Amino acid sequence: MLDSSPGRGSAATKRAAATPSRGNTAGQPLKSKADRRAEAKATKARARTMRKRRQALTVGGAAAAVLALVIGLFLWAGDSPSEPAGTGQAPATKPVVTAGTGTVTELKTTTLVEGTGAAVQPGQTISVHYAGVTYADGKEFDSSWDRSEPFSFAIGAGKVIQGWDKGLLGVKVGSRVQLDIPSEQAYGDNPAGGRPAGALRFVVDVLSAS
Repeated sequence: MLDSSPGRGSAATKRAAATPSRGNTAGQPLKSKADRRAEAKATKARARTMRKRRQALTVGGAAAAVLALVIGLFLWAGDSPSEPAGTGQAPATKPVVTAGTGTVTELKTTTLVEGTGAAVQPGQTISVHYAGVTYADGKEFDSSWDRSEPFSFAIGAGKVIQGWDKGLLGVKVGSRVQLDIPSEQAYGDNPAGGRPAGALRFVVDVLSAS
């Protein structure tokens, strides 16, 4: 018959199982040295990753700041005048001048390209390039472009036809303007010396004024 009473060995075994180990008071299994080394490596790897991430953010922020500065300078340059005010910059090619329509009854100045220089004042000496045609048929009779040399004169001093003396006053240096001139402010209806008769049309580039 088996003894059903717990023996001394059994009681000791139960006490040992119920008592936690002094070296592991939390009840967790102890980690080996290899486990601890692996955890340390993983911690260092995470730290390196975080440092690289912070460095990437810093470099990215600096690059964005530089890009914003470059764009700002580009926009500022685009808004700035391409040349100092007052110097002007006339077109560099000969214009195509065509015949007009109707009858020219008064002097008319039409700005084709507006310059950036100062307005022409009476008494100044101005330098111009020009091409002139008869208003009725557009036949060219004179052009400084064909001579490859600008024409200079004192404005308002009667050195040129009246249509030029009056029509170019106030035009900004650097401008290209069209002058439609009635015959009485040009050479008249019956001029001498082979000059063109009737109304005239000129396209004039104002290069300088001083």
